[in-house]
Amino acid sequence: MDFLDRPIRLPLSNRTTTMKYALVHAAYWVLITGFFLYEKRYLIFKASLPYFLICVLVRIVLLIGIAYLNLHFFLPRYLLKGRYLRYFSMIFLSILGYLLVQALTDYWLYGFVIGPMRNSNWVETLSYNFFSTLWYLGLMVALRMSLDWYEQQRLLQKITVEKLQAEVNFLRSQVNPHFLFNSLNNLYALTLKKSDRAPDMVLKLADMMEYMLYDSDEVRVPLEKEVDYLKNYLDLEKLRCREDSDISLEVQGEMNGLEMAPHLLLPLVENAVKHGVGKQARQARLHGTLTVDRSVVQFTVENSKPPALSSAGKGGIGLTNLRKRLELLYPGAHSLRIDDQPSLFRVTLEIAL
Repeated sequence: MDFLDRPIRLPLSNRTTTMKYALVHAAYWVLITGFFLYEKRYLIFKASLPYFLICVLVRIVLLIGIAYLNLHFFLPRYLLKGRYLRYFSMIFLSILGYLLVQALTDYWLYGFVIGPMRNSNWVETLSYNFFSTLWYLGLMVALRMSLDWYEQQRLLQKITVEKLQAEVNFLRSQVNPHFLFNSLNNLYALTLKKSDRAPDMVLKLADMMEYMLYDSDEVRVPLEKEVDYLKNYLDLEKLRCREDSDISLEVQGEMNGLEMAPHLLLPLVENAVKHGVGKQARQARLHGTLTVDRSVVQFTVENSKPPALSSAGKGGIGLTNLRKRLELLYPGAHSLRIDDQPSLFRVTLEIAL
């Protein structure tokens, strides 16, 4: 646990707070005390040091009492429950109590200890004490509200991050079985044919499963590994497709240690296979182009379509999950464009890493 978030028990109370809250309030009262010390410094020469300290101490103790009576009693019991008349009445009465004690202190100090000032203006003194007390109470309430707002925002951010991570994990758990289901179907088809290509497919599938089980659990993975994963996937598809199929992946630019969230590129290829290559008996075409420009990655996949297929981009769990993951992982830093033509389907994904 962070030192500033460590809970501490308040004196004379069963309530607890955090070290951060205590330090902020302590700093506030140190500043207020310093202000009063500076404002009343003339009393050192007028009435001596002990009277000077008594004057400052009385003011600070009274203000602290009113401030925390307001923060921990009046505010939660009346104001936050909508009992405004009762709240402002209690505030007014507490200020009157402060004024009474402060007036008696001032009368004693300025009337008896400091003789030349016993004829001071009482109306002016009361007005000063009244409005200065309101000012300090307002500052304390603002400080309390600011701290509460900050804690709420931090808690909200934590909950949001945890929620997004849970959704991402859920979506990834859907993507991986989807891919595995397709790959096992391909392997099953080859084994039925007793194809000599089956062992090669098993090895490539093993490499991909290693990536899925160990590497892709990270929040970010090297872009090179994601590209290698795609290459293995397309190699598996080549084993399954006819020899006249045209399947390729071209990589342009330097990856230079760039990292990205795992399994964002595969759904585009899966969609092209499922709705394009996988539905064409001959001369199927699938071209992928990955372009890296500094920290921007653009991945374009285009595939041929059977004439009878009206839309290649709306089916399947892959693209649906991809859209959700992009919104969660790269909000405002991605674009997904789809060009659906009668005989060609093209999708372009651009991500600013």
